[in-house]
Amino acid sequence: MDGKVCVVTGASSGLGFETARALAFRGATVVGVGRTAATTAAARERMGRLGVRMEWLTADFSELDQVRELAAELRMRLDRLDVLVNNAGATFRERRLTREGAELTLAVNHLAPFLLTNLLLDLLVRSAPSRIVNVVSVAHERARLDVGDPAMRRGYRPFPAYARSKLANVLFTYELARRLDGAGVTVNAVDPGLVRTSLGSRNGALRAAVWRGMHVWMRSASVDVRRGAEGIVFAASSPDAAAVTGAYFAGTERAASSPESRDPELAERLWAMSERMTAPAPSPPA
Repeated sequence: MDGKVCVVTGASSGLGFETARALAFRGATVVGVGRTAATTAAARERMGRLGVRMEWLTADFSELDQVRELAAELRMRLDRLDVLVNNAGATFRERRLTREGAELTLAVNHLAPFLLTNLLLDLLVRSAPSRIVNVVSVAHERARLDVGDPAMRRGYRPFPAYARSKLANVLFTYELARRLDGAGVTVNAVDPGLVRTSLGSRNGALRAAVWRGMHVWMRSASVDVRRGAEGIVFAASSPDAAAVTGAYFAGTERAASSPESRDPELAERLWAMSERMTAPAPSPPA
């Protein structure tokens, strides 16, 4: 990865931190994005203790204006972008809406990376061959996506909201890969597996206990962040993945995503909804 420039969102902890560390150890110039100044500063210090020097920026993905500011800052700092890893994600205990009228989980996990990717797309195309890696989840298999209800007005629960956002990530991956065919930019989705992070532990004591219990119950399938990041790093850096696009990886192996995630009409409707809710944002060439 010598000479390559990578941007990793959600890099201040968990999978994002480990992905950024691994890419930097491989020689890449890495820009990590954290949610708050405090978490980003802590990550910078921790990374420094590991002997890794990298740049850091801050953006709260619940605010699309901050995503736009992040993209502008990246475009000002970087003259090339070889890898964009859309890793930042969240779950929320209660239903909340953004200023654009989207349910917050969908906004953070899908609309924000959709917007950031589109705003950086011309830089990725100019830097081709380049790669986009979207971090997804097997939870998408349990989801149904009603494009006409981005506010999730009916029956909000944290897990279905999260699963819906991950389905949106997979649909976005396939549609973007289709639109970028021939542009030299690959787009792939990676399910890192059941990773021991704090993602599901911040939604009240009961849900935190359920999250911990799930990892105990599924101990044989649960992995640490270093193991979980292997598939992301593979898609971002391996020569074996250089020509692969529009694929779904479970770890480092190609796998099949859900039937609904492969619905091209649903992907196009999701794209149109996402454009409306993130406007203004440029679209990649068809």
